[in-house]
Amino acid sequence: MTTSNHTQAIVLVEDESELANEIRMALERLGHLVRTASIAEAADAARVGDAALLIMDRMVFGEDSLATLEVLRKEGVKVPVLVISALSSIDERVRGLRAGGDDYLAKPFAMAEFVARVEALLRRLEDVRTTKLRAGDLEMDLIEQTVRRGDTRIDLLPREFKLLEYFLRHQGRVITRAMLLQDVWHYNFSIETNVVDVHISNLRKKIDVRGVPSLIVNIRGAGFMLNANA
Repeated sequence: MTTSNHTQAIVLVEDESELANEIRMALERLGHLVRTASIAEAADAARVGDAALLIMDRMVFGEDSLATLEVLRKEGVKVPVLVISALSSIDERVRGLRAGGDDYLAKPFAMAEFVARVEALLRRLEDVRTTKLRAGDLEMDLIEQTVRRGDTRIDLLPREFKLLEYFLRHQGRVITRAMLLQDVWHYNFSIETNVVDVHISNLRKKIDVRGVPSLIVNIRGAGFMLNANA
């Protein structure tokens, strides 16, 4: 699954050929289009809109890519950038982020963590671009802050709106109560409460249509899932 359009690709700047190949294969297995490039080529791709994401090693054949990153940011280029580097001190990480990096991962790293960070940056980009979310005939307008099912407008309380938005952004995935408590209610600690179930029950009453299966289904022993084809 790739969030890019037309010929956009993940552009990789990495002079260690073995690591570059490992990164490329890991991302291509997930369906992403990956191009390797020099610092200058990556900058050009970002400027013309051919890059969905830049992955930039700090030191490439003796050149620090942060200088180019700073230039891109001054030019107003907003493509997300993941900086990877053997320079792993706190000061170096801060430098990378201040230069315009959206994330900074120190080498050596686990490929699973690297892939997770790449996909998080791509999701963030997609979230910024998205103004409407849909599931079947239900549509949420994030700008107008409105929800409709077919021709019917649905009035939701602010918490119900955020709850539905979370489900719409995670369609087809199992959502646990713990995830909802942390990401929607922002509880960063364990808590015994039925607040999630109460809100989901109230949300179902508003968004569901009589005679049609609920959009939000229970996954026994796991949590919930928004399934437009339930």
